[in-house]
Formats: sequence, C-alpha cells, structure tokens
Amino acid sequence: MTTRREFLAASALTMSAASYNRAADKPNEKVRVAIMGLRVRGKQLAPVFAATPGVEIAHLVDPDPAMVNPTLKVLQNSAEIPSSTDIRKVLEDKSITAIVVSAPDHWHALATVWAAERGKHVYVEKPVSHNLIEGRRMVEAARKYKVVIQAGTQRRSQPSVIAAREYVQSGKLGKVCFARAWIAGGRPNIGFAKPEPAPKGVDYDLWLGPASGEFTKNRFHYNWHWFWDLGTGEIGNNGIHGLDLARNVLGVEAPTKVSCAGGKYYYDDDQQTPDTQIATFEFPTGPGGAAGCTLIWEHRVWEKKGQGPEGQGYGITIHGDKGTMLFDGDAWTVRGGDGAAEKPKGDMVGLHVRNFIESIRGDAKPNAEIEIGHASTRLCHLGNIAYRTGKTIKFDAKTETTDSAEANKLLGREYRKGFELPKV
Repeated sequence: MTTRREFLAASALTMSAASYNRAADKPNEKVRVAIMGLRVRGKQLAPVFAATPGVEIAHLVDPDPAMVNPTLKVLQNSAEIPSSTDIRKVLEDKSITAIVVSAPDHWHALATVWAAERGKHVYVEKPVSHNLIEGRRMVEAARKYKVVIQAGTQRRSQPSVIAAREYVQSGKLGKVCFARAWIAGGRPNIGFAKPEPAPKGVDYDLWLGPASGEFTKNRFHYNWHWFWDLGTGEIGNNGIHGLDLARNVLGVEAPTKVSCAGGKYYYDDDQQTPDTQIATFEFPTGPGGAAGCTLIWEHRVWEKKGQGPEGQGYGITIHGDKGTMLFDGDAWTVRGGDGAAEKPKGDMVGLHVRNFIESIRGDAKPNAEIEIGHASTRLCHLGNIAYRTGKTIKFDAKTETTDSAEANKLLGREYRKGFELPKV
C-alpha cells in the first residue's frame, strides 16, 4: 500500500512536472530519450521505450563503444541514432526530454542529479543508488528541479502485484507479522584477475566516474556488482526486487532495526560481497493491525536451482494469521486461507515504461516515484551496512542515520575529483 507520504510526494511531483516540462505543455510532441548503459539492461529497455507511443530513442550512451551496435541491432534500426561515450555531452542537448540510467550502480545518482539539474526526467534502474545518502539526494533533486524520476522496479506496475497489495491491505490475510524474500541460484566463481590496460576504445576513466581503481576484467562488465565501490552485491542486484515487492504489499516504509549475517562461504575469488546473506528488517507496524512486522531477505548464490525455499529459485512469502501468500514469480496463491490466487497480466516492463511517459506528460502519477524507489533501495543499503559492520543497527527514518558511528560512515562514499555528487 502506498503510504500517505509517498502518495503526496508523487502527486505533488506529477502536478509540478505537468506545469514545468516541454512534453507536458505540448503532449503531441515526441518524448526524446537517451539511454545510458547498454551492455545488459539498457539493451533490454531500448526496444521497450522505442515501442512506447510518442517516444523516440534520441541517443545511446556508453563508455564502451562496442556496446552500441548490439543495441542498434535489437532496435532493428540503422545507425541513425547517434551515440556518445560521455553522458555530460548528451545532457547539454536541450531537445532530450528524458534519460534512462541503466549504467552500473555507482553511476545512478550522479547521472540522475545531473539530468535533473538540466530539467530532464529520469528512468533509473534498480537499485536507484549506490548508497543511502545518494538516494536522498536524488529525491531532493526531483523536488527542486520539478522532474519525474521513476525507479525501474517494474513490479509496481504489474497488475498481479497490485492485486496482492489490495488483498493484504484489505485484511484478508489477517494480521501479518512476517514476510520472507529470497533468491537461490548458481552464479559462477569469477576467479582472480590482475590489473591490465582497459580494452581498446573503452573510456575507463568515464566508466569509473565517481569510483576509483585499476582496470581488471573482474571489475568491468557485470562483475562490478560484487565490489563495494561499484555495486551493492546480490541484495542490491536482485534483493531489491523481492524487498520492494514485499514492502509494497505490506505497506511498510522504514525499518527501526536491521541485522545481517552471512559471508563468502562458498567461493574463493575476487568478489567482495557475500555469496550467502540473511538480512532482517523490523518494522514498527504491520498490515491488519499487527503491532510489528519482520521482513527477511536471504540469498545463496551458489545453490542449485530448485533447492531454494518452497523449491523456488526466487520467491516471496507473506505470512498472516488467516493464511500465507506465496509468490512464484509474479503469480501468487494463498494457502491456509480462502485460496485466492492471481496470475501476472500484461508486460510489466512495458506497463512501467508507459507509466513513466504518461507521468512526464502529466497524465499519471509514477508508480515507482523516486521516494518509493529510495525507500526500497534503502533496505538493501542498511542490510549491507549491518553485514559490513557486524552490528545490529537502529535506524532513524527522520534523519536517515543509525545509532552506530561506524555504520554512519557507510551511508555515503568518497568521490573522485570531477565526479562529485552535486549538492541540491
């Protein structure tokens, strides 16, 4: 259930955006989109945006030029779409309405705030930020510059998830005091890699952006997820999906206490983030009048398929005193209750992208407005902080700080000169 704070924030943003941006003032004009980060998610999103009515892919951006042609191929387009290695140059193009940030985690906040400063709307992939302070800065940028920033947590637009939220919030599952989300799957051992020159043509300085460090194959395409200065580990990579869905269905916002256990128990390689992790979040209230609610995230990235909880590699369970809601993908059933069930409907990514474009035009509210995306991503950051400090931390949602000085040092990061996160 959307909280009152989230609803008001999203409503205010939509109204202000409608009176501010060119697309809303002239709804028949094309929404011209630049896509940043093409290797995986950008290449997947490009044809979805291209197929959305009123949208034109105006620019492709990646510090590795080798990523451009594969994206043009999936677009079944010619080389008419210009490309660049530098998002800063693209943002100076006043004809660009919005950008898609599908670059690595360490670039999400900087690209988003830079775009907002220039009056451009943003569709930013999950997790929305590399650290908690960045997420709050992104929310502040949306408010100050009156732009729409949508998080790429597309299950917010999936009808079956919306139905699950309505079911739980109506009290049909009773008092809900516990929920669990997980992923279990066989990620490979990445081995060890020594520093070497970046591939020819790659602007590695731009790829690093706010981060630092010598080039290695393990710190580059995709495997950057498993290094603290670049990514957020499996909890940020896939945990955000399960945690956002659970938070959405439960209607909870900020935890008051977070603990975490785990480690690198299975792999001996360059990865810094845990291959085994259990994070526990305690919320002050739960659905159906419950006095509190506990949400658990767990992953074992080395486990064989079919051996996870409920025999599922990915899933969520919501436990109430009238029954248990089990998600298998985005379909769900209720056990021990009234037997309610719902299957996914439509293309949730397409629905989510369309919602973003309609929000730019002032015809809708964003289903995953940046305040919502930040609140869900915040769980990932707090789980990682509890893991890295080895502490159970208490969280103050008003100040977005913890009761631990050691933990508070991990709320932000150091930035390389020229890539500092702007103040808003």
